[in-house]
Amino acid sequence: MVDKVIPLEDAIATIDDGDTVCVSGFVGIGTPDGLLRGLENRFLATAAPRDISLIFAAAPGDGKEKGLNRLAHKGLVKRAIGGHWSLVPKLGAMAVAEDIEAYNLPLGCISQLYRDIAAGKPGMFSKVGLHTFVDPRQSGGAINTKSTEQLVEVKELLGEEWLFYHAVPVDVALIRGTTADPSGNITMEREALTLDMLPIAMAAKNSGGLVIAQVERIAAEGSLSPKEVVVPGNLVDCVVVAEREDHMQTFQTQYEHAFTGRMVGIVDQIAPMKLDPRKIIARRAAMELPVNGVVNLGIGMPEGVGAVANEEEIIDHITLTTEAGVLGGVPQSGLDFGAAINADSIIQTNQQFDFYDGGGLDLACLGMAETDARGNVNVSRFKDRFAGAGGFINISQNARKVLFVGTFTAGGLQVALDDGQMSIVQEGRNRKFIVGVEQITFNGAYAARQGKDVLYITERCVFKMTDDGLELVEIAPGIDLKADILDQMEFEPLIKDVKLMDPRLFLDKPMGLRSDMLNMNMSSRLVHDANSNILFANLSGIEIHSEADLEAFREPFEAFLQKLDQKVNLISNHDGMSVAPRLASKWADLLSRLESEYYLTACRYSTSPFLRQKLGQDLKKRAIAPHIFETREEAADYLAGVES
Repeated sequence: MVDKVIPLEDAIATIDDGDTVCVSGFVGIGTPDGLLRGLENRFLATAAPRDISLIFAAAPGDGKEKGLNRLAHKGLVKRAIGGHWSLVPKLGAMAVAEDIEAYNLPLGCISQLYRDIAAGKPGMFSKVGLHTFVDPRQSGGAINTKSTEQLVEVKELLGEEWLFYHAVPVDVALIRGTTADPSGNITMEREALTLDMLPIAMAAKNSGGLVIAQVERIAAEGSLSPKEVVVPGNLVDCVVVAEREDHMQTFQTQYEHAFTGRMVGIVDQIAPMKLDPRKIIARRAAMELPVNGVVNLGIGMPEGVGAVANEEEIIDHITLTTEAGVLGGVPQSGLDFGAAINADSIIQTNQQFDFYDGGGLDLACLGMAETDARGNVNVSRFKDRFAGAGGFINISQNARKVLFVGTFTAGGLQVALDDGQMSIVQEGRNRKFIVGVEQITFNGAYAARQGKDVLYITERCVFKMTDDGLELVEIAPGIDLKADILDQMEFEPLIKDVKLMDPRLFLDKPMGLRSDMLNMNMSSRLVHDANSNILFANLSGIEIHSEADLEAFREPFEAFLQKLDQKVNLISNHDGMSVAPRLASKWADLLSRLESEYYLTACRYSTSPFLRQKLGQDLKKRAIAPHIFETREEAADYLAGVES
């Protein structure tokens, strides 16, 4: 047996001039800060190694001195390829100043690319990044003029456009775990996330490179459970035991049991947000949360949506996720971002992006720094300030519905709230709704062609994306349309039917969203369009768990149909609906009777494959064509085809 546990200096001495070094970490979670400190110290003392290339996905840094900020020295880094840059501003400043070659690729694509590098593939195909700054027809992800190598190509595959991301061989992987044995087997029981430790290690090893692991403790040989070993010892070349200050669970928290899933945290003790523009925006976004839906919350402003969902007691009816690999629980904010209290599951980051890219997200709530009349959004580049896209492109391009959130202006904005009315005390110095965004991180026209549902939510108004550009659809009580909105924009939005934002958004007490979500009156759930004779029925969140529930549904629903005095075309939303198995037959009998008596044609939709299959089987048994679709758009398209 070879003891792979060695001093920090000996491990760092294996890194050579010109090596490509892949660094793990999501903010401070999984960031091998001790190894990075050792690399910095070696360079400052010996001027070696020189001209290394860095690959990272999720900005392993604290926005100040830690993480990759330690490596921002001229001569040490020659090139950097990263997904998110905002928390490594020292490295980002070198990129903007053209001191290094630098590229910004989607976080999810880098995470997935690790696997393909490990598998010896030449690269990875993805639609993520098409028609954004990552597309080589724009900048190909290059941050400066010094970055001339083409890392992304447009390819045609089966008659469709794809982006091909080139594989980059890895010479050295710097990873992190909790416990190692002398053979180099690594576990992660005290880490908040598992991230991409395994594929990063595989990518380096199968590229002929080295894997250096940072841990906080050493266990006896043979004492680790094989099911808890995340990175097997055959992939690890050496192990370094980190100092305590270099191995915090996050850059904000030394250690929190609830982040690991080994203890259930008390979430009802989380203090509510104060009532300010950030909370107003988070509240309005929370009103869009789908019952039993899967939701991604981005970093920054979107983090407040989780806090509002917890305060409004609806968090148990949605599955909040972060791109780092968390599903369920209460996602954390600040330098704890990426972790969650009481998560249902923690998977690898690349697996999470597989789920996202395949359409698994019902809703995404993301930040909004700049927006133009075409609905394009920029969150990645602002002159000399460079943040990077992170997972924004993967998420915004693939979620079924997208909310962009942010204050209407930035820099010194102050508002006043009085009895549900808003007034602007001091306008922000910087306009965010401008003629043309500096960099396209989200392409509005491309999303419109795909039929994506997109809202732009601010503290004073809400816009939606249309085929013709942004349309103003809501305005806050007390806000003047001309002075507070139109005069603060560089373009004029479409204005048709503008409604007041919900007055509860502006009152300093809970809004009652739980009741809205689960106990919606039937009159609010049914809308009949007389021109098309289509009845839209929103059955989302309805629970049929008793005979009384069934009757409470049937009576007002049937009364509404009887008042129409004609048969209608039905489109009904079954997302998040729950029917007890013992009542499934009676529920299907009711749907069958309603269809024969009141409907010309009936289409139903749900994002749940199980519900579509089960309901479809029950209706077929009753000689009813199910016509069950995944989305409302598909149901409407079917109905239009029948009518034509």
